[in-house]
Amino acid sequence: MSSSSTIFALSSGRPPSAIAIVRVSGPAAGEAVRRLTGGVPAPRLARYATLRDSRGEPLDEAVVLWFPAPASATGEDVAEFHVHGGRAVLAAITDSLLKIDGLRPAEPGEFTRRAFENGKLDLTDAEGLDDLIHADTDHQRRQALRQLKGLLGDKAESWRRQIIEASALIEAGIDFSDEGDVPDDLTQPAFDKIIALRSAIEETLAASAQSERLRDGLVVAIAGAPNVGKSTLLNRLARREAAIVSPHAGTTRDVIEVHLDLDGYPVTLLDTAGIRETDDPVEQEGVRRARARAGDADLVLWLLDATSKSCDDREATLNAAVSAKGRAELWFVRNKVDATAATRSGMTFGHPRHDISAANGEGVAELVAALGRFADSFFGLGEGAVITRARHRALLRDTADGLDRATGLPDLPLELAAEELRAAIHSLGRLVGRVDVDDILDVIFREFCIGK
Repeated sequence: MSSSSTIFALSSGRPPSAIAIVRVSGPAAGEAVRRLTGGVPAPRLARYATLRDSRGEPLDEAVVLWFPAPASATGEDVAEFHVHGGRAVLAAITDSLLKIDGLRPAEPGEFTRRAFENGKLDLTDAEGLDDLIHADTDHQRRQALRQLKGLLGDKAESWRRQIIEASALIEAGIDFSDEGDVPDDLTQPAFDKIIALRSAIEETLAASAQSERLRDGLVVAIAGAPNVGKSTLLNRLARREAAIVSPHAGTTRDVIEVHLDLDGYPVTLLDTAGIRETDDPVEQEGVRRARARAGDADLVLWLLDATSKSCDDREATLNAAVSAKGRAELWFVRNKVDATAATRSGMTFGHPRHDISAANGEGVAELVAALGRFADSFFGLGEGAVITRARHRALLRDTADGLDRATGLPDLPLELAAEELRAAIHSLGRLVGRVDVDDILDVIFREFCIGK
């Protein structure tokens, strides 16, 4: 990506559409406006114009906006053409722009990358913008918007400045320790500041324990023996026929995924093969995959058949525990309670239990409400949850560890403490994109849409 070139792209949805926006950014943006409209409008004022090609033939009637540098989204000269969103219109405009020297189509994320390189966004802001574009649920949208507004970036930059100030005091104590005008206790205020900063960063890490998982969502696996109603429950929760329901054991051979919006939280629901001993090699593979996916899930709903005499036996519990190994929490769900004596939800062998009928919906609303509460607790969202990516957590962890090493040993030489502070400053610089981030820029920006 070269900022010396001028880029353009469709910055709105796929055609056809009522209105489409073609954005141009770079040193030749003004020339593009002149070539297509005959002149450049006043900055930041919409102007109605007829767009014409190089032969003077009209292309479309458009609204044109002009944002001269540096007061633009990218920090460069930017022009926008608001045109009709027909494919032929956009093809003609694209062809005309390609004929202007210095113009080329934008690559994915190139507009946002230029905004980052020109100081309009820090790296956490850019990541928030990407998350906002890809948000599917309300909680994802709200978290991304908070990130875009600088919730983490502003905190990190403030922490970075304070560590730099503390580091300056410590290094002054090193360099001028034999000078008469340097107080003997010069370093103590610096260490007090560092201890307070470390506490603030640790609180942020703790408050955001699972918040970065919101981008990927909560994974809930429905598991259990064959014919207990797993696919029926999946369909009930998805409110559509997502899985085949059959009275024959072994119908579900592979893992079926359904993505849901649960009270604003993204949830991936997994319908797994019935777990049992079998000689069928295909079903054996399905059982293996079912156990693996259940073990990787955040929550396992282990279905039991309330009409079966072995509904609550130890073998079912053992199977459930084996399948829910790892990080997964385990709930028991007794299905088909409409066909047996009514009971109420409670506990089974120390795990939460819900009594439902997936066929007629009895108890399902209560189960969904419990899932919503679990998601709310799992993600731990709140004003203190500012971490949205594993990258953020790793760099904040490095920063906190560096501050801990700088202050944790009472006899640590000041030179080593100063070096630990420099490492912490460097970690926060990488977080916001101030230093040494070339290795991650391409990874981050290539995930963006073309035109953003």
